[in-house]
Parts: sequence; C-alpha cells; structure tokens
Amino acid sequence: MRAHRSLVAMLILTLLSAGAAAAGQISHHAFPSEILDRDYAYNIYLPSDYADSGFSYPVVYLLHGSFGSEHDWVGKGRLRRIADRMIRNGDIPPTIFVMPGSQSWWVDGYNEEARTAFFEELIPHVDATWRTIAEREGRAIGGLSAGGYGTVNFVLEYPHMFAAAAALSPASYEPLPPQLSSSHRHPAFMTPEGNFDPELWLRLNYPEYLDDYKAQEYVVPMYISSGDRDILDIERHASALYRRLQAHQPDRVAFELFRGGHQWRVWRASLPPALRFMATYTSLPRKELAAD
Repeated sequence: MRAHRSLVAMLILTLLSAGAAAAGQISHHAFPSEILDRDYAYNIYLPSDYADSGFSYPVVYLLHGSFGSEHDWVGKGRLRRIADRMIRNGDIPPTIFVMPGSQSWWVDGYNEEARTAFFEELIPHVDATWRTIAEREGRAIGGLSAGGYGTVNFVLEYPHMFAAAAALSPASYEPLPPQLSSSHRHPAFMTPEGNFDPELWLRLNYPEYLDDYKAQEYVVPMYISSGDRDILDIERHASALYRRLQAHQPDRVAFELFRGGHQWRVWRASLPPALRFMATYTSLPRKELAAD
C-alpha cells in the first residue's frame, strides 16, 4: 500500500514539477468574524504551482504559541524556506499551509471564543476561498507550545476533522500548568477579577476529551516532540501524553526529543519530521472533476 502511494506521489510530483524550483507564495488575509467581533487574520502559504496547476491540495493548519500571532510561523518559524525545500525534495507533496492568528490559547476562554471561531468560521472560509481538499483526509493540524495544546485538544475533541496532527512542545500540562507557564497570566484563563482559573484549565485540557476520543471510530495519528532542556517541564508532560495515546494507537503516535529548550530552534528542527509524519496520512494533491 505504501509502495503504491509512493508511486502515485512520484507521478503527481512529476506532473507538478514545472514550478518546483520556484518559491511558494505567502500572503496575509483577513475576513470579518461574527464570533470574535473583529477580523480573523491569517497567513497562507500556496505552493509554487498553485495558480496554474488546477489541482486541489492538502492543507495543514499551523497554530502559534501563547501571545503569538499569525506571523510567527512565517518569520521565526521560516515556514516558506522549510516547505519549499521539502516540496522540492519530494519529502512532502505540494501543500497549503494556513497560519491563523488568535488572542486566546485556542480555547473558548474568558477573552474570546477561539475554538468556536476556528471550526465554524476559519475552516469553512479557507475551504471556500482556496483549492483545498475539503475533507478529513485532506486536512492536518500542528502547533507549538500553546498551539500544541490547542492541536491536541482539537484532534481529540474533533477527530473526524483531521487526518493527522503534530504537537511540538505541547503545553498540555496535567493536571495544572507550572507557575512559569504564561497560561497563568493569559486573558484566556483569567477571571474578571484577574486570577488564573484552574477549573477552566481542567475543563478545557485534553484529559477531558480522551475517553470519548478512544470510544469513537476515528484515530488521528499524532507526532509529538519536545526539547530535552525545556524549563517548562514539557518533556515530562509530552511523554505522558505519548504514553496515553500509545496505549490506544501504538502504530500511529510518535515521540521525538530535540536538543534545546522551549525555543524556536527546537520547533524549526522538529517541523520537517512533523510534516513528513503528517504527509504519510493525508491526501495527495488531486485534480477535481468538473461539475456536470
């Protein structure tokens, strides 16, 4: 099966190779969000052949960390350089990357309904605006730190939406985050009195979704990584998450350690293996049949 997939991938990459030497294009966009009561901003990476190929593409959503923005993966994460190289080398197929901005921890917290806006507004907008493969097999998600926390929560709560996931240094602390974590001062978890709400954290964290996830039919393969010197104790919590998932899906979860702390050097190093992992489970670009 994998050999057949590799052959198909080679044929598709050959068909799309005319613009392979060119760089993918990143552009900034926004649309009105009724849920957030403001514009929902995002950056998008389109592969170099997008304009002329007529293909629809798998899409990977990349979530930023705490107090970050839609520009983090573009600048600090060097997404275009990494994606261009991996597509050119055939490590991943031509792919659309969507990098949304959020003022929350990707939750429906005290400051905004980020989770609801992501599923009810962003994904439908992206699928309606760009040539994505608008189904589970064509959609993956990854994120770093608070974005890794959001990734884990999203796929366990909505496994029918994603074919694969990658949680890089996920801030999925159990039971509660350490005092050093920015969650203690982030408006998503701050009560009107200005205090961190531990009950909200417990209610929104991934253990709340785990039993229901294991009971339903979908399995979301997940790549998990951490720096080996992370001062936020991410390695221990990420390892615990890995062990919990391994008991349920032993062949569809991976855990990798990188030298370093809670820093972009680690996340840039872990992004290529994360993308390769997700590409194993997502659809290849395809020509859509014309409607009758």
